[in-house]
Amino acid sequence: MTKIFSAIILIALVITGLTFSCTRIDAGHEGILVKQYGSDKGVQDVSLVTGRVFYNPLSENVYEFPIFIQTADYEAFNVNAKDGSVFTVDPTISFAVTPGKSPHIFSKYRKRIEEITKTTLYNYVKDAFRNQMNKYSTDELISNRQKFEADVQSTLATTLEADGFKLEQLTSGLQYPEAIVRAIDAKNKAVQEAMQVENELKVAEAQAKKLIIQAEAEKKANELKQSALTPLLIQQQFIEKWDGHTPLYGSSPVMFKNVP
Repeated sequence: MTKIFSAIILIALVITGLTFSCTRIDAGHEGILVKQYGSDKGVQDVSLVTGRVFYNPLSENVYEFPIFIQTADYEAFNVNAKDGSVFTVDPTISFAVTPGKSPHIFSKYRKRIEEITKTTLYNYVKDAFRNQMNKYSTDELISNRQKFEADVQSTLATTLEADGFKLEQLTSGLQYPEAIVRAIDAKNKAVQEAMQVENELKVAEAQAKKLIIQAEAEKKANELKQSALTPLLIQQQFIEKWDGHTPLYGSSPVMFKNVP
């Protein structure tokens, strides 16, 4: 009798284990309880759960949606400007699921967050860039790149918010067409060369002014020397340098008057 009772209890525990399971939602996540069968399927078959969750694995599933900030680095793609120029975008986004919006997201897409990130959000990013790029010509885009990227970010943030996501940051990785890059490089080179020539002219002008100032200074010094060389001064310099001997040629300066 005891063996029969034990067998019954064991069978009951197995049936209970098959009927009910338990899981715990990790921190930084929201739990989604999804009913696979029954009258509630398709109506209110998705609900938000937290903490420890008991569910029936035969008719229910529990999914975890991370609500912390995630980063997606997407493959580059091409977009056309209003005038037909082809630009390349290599985008990276940081985003998070808005707390409490996990049931809404799962009800709409019936996918895990990883698959939604790779497909749906990537398409949203492409659409945001293409819609805004069509408003700019090549010259306008180059001159207003900061505004363009701000417009793209605003458009994408609005789209994601409606779906239960919050956009934290967008990096466009915008790359100009090769012809535009060459034109910009040529322009920058011409500007640098012009600046170099201008600097060289300034240096040459400064050096010329310096030489003129030096020449004028030397000229004035010579003029002062010449004006100072009076006959008396010349005689005095001769006396100071004379060694007392009669010069071998020429005449000696007269230092004394003849006494009658």
